[in-house]
Amino acid sequence: MFCIYYSYAQKGVDFTYNIISEYNKQLKKFPNIEIVNAINDSIIQESIDIIYNKNNKRPLHLDAYCFKTKERLPALILIHGGGWKSGDKSMLKPLAQTICRNGYQCFAIEYQLSDEAKYPQSIDNILEAIAFLKNDVKKFKIDTLKIGILGCSSGGQMASLIGTKYSHTIQAIVNLDGILAFHHPESKEGILASEWLGGTYEEKPEIWEDASALSHVSKNTPPILFINSQFERFHAGRDNMIQILNQYTIYNQVKQIENSPHTFWLFHPWFNETALYITQFLDKILKSNP
Repeated sequence: MFCIYYSYAQKGVDFTYNIISEYNKQLKKFPNIEIVNAINDSIIQESIDIIYNKNNKRPLHLDAYCFKTKERLPALILIHGGGWKSGDKSMLKPLAQTICRNGYQCFAIEYQLSDEAKYPQSIDNILEAIAFLKNDVKKFKIDTLKIGILGCSSGGQMASLIGTKYSHTIQAIVNLDGILAFHHPESKEGILASEWLGGTYEEKPEIWEDASALSHVSKNTPPILFINSQFERFHAGRDNMIQILNQYTIYNQVKQIENSPHTFWLFHPWFNETALYITQFLDKILKSNP
């Protein structure tokens, strides 16, 4: 048995990519996979569907998974995947809960999808969510100097872009199988990327470059953890980024999840390994320094 934590959302929003559709898609190749159940733990205080933005065609929400404490703790922003077009923040509930139990305030963010708005609007949404959380540190118990960002697939691309382009707001990046460069020999991005970026590379080359985290790596880029499947297309630009990070002596790690689907973070038997890599990295970067 498994727990369905998919949230049915606003009319007109594409939710074809969800935990059930992905489970059914991967089951044939991986017959032993299991959907990860949500956690019931009294140490976690959950607040679902908090409105952080009322200025769009629909209000935008975030889900808060806060470790019960009187102290301010490091925060982690989580960004779901779905090809910039689909998906839902609730898909990251078990991961957010698991990381929260290790002493982090975790926030899964809803943002405008590509059918609703083009780049960079969804990036602006996430920046607005971070500002919203920072403005109420008393409620959310956040250490504003220790904020990490994590994303999965297209969310990993977005997290890496925010962490590099807006490095003053982020102290750690976790990229789960998200590309680092759109126009790259390893990249297979086409229709979905074009829909989000407002045109093909031939039509909008400057936007394709600006939306690529690789274009923004600098001496100010925070430490980054890459967790990848065996599919090269989902880490396009990673090795180029690592070369630059190493030139600036910026800490980085690569962890490979072998024999897994692209969406390994959603399922057992890969979930626990993934969560362990994440918490070990975050502990090193966000907890080891005063």
